[in-house]
Amino acid sequence: MSEKNRIKAFPNEGYKSDIFDGMSLRDYFAAKAMQAIISNSDKQSIAIGEVHNWVGDYAYDVADAMMETRENDI
Repeated sequence: MSEKNRIKAFPNEGYKSDIFDGMSLRDYFAAKAMQAIISNSDKQSIAIGEVHNWVGDYAYDVADAMMETRENDI
């Protein structure tokens, strides 16, 4: 697992599990970015078949930028 995916969005130190350890902060940022991308795009540019082509990639690019900014500000 990459270092980016080790930071948790909703850490819970009291709950330990080998199966589920929570959503990564990177995934959380990407999900929020994806919501904004889709809600601010015209319907023709967000056909469901196109989502995996560019929306997901762009959402993770935004998430990576947010992670980098976060690291620089801490």
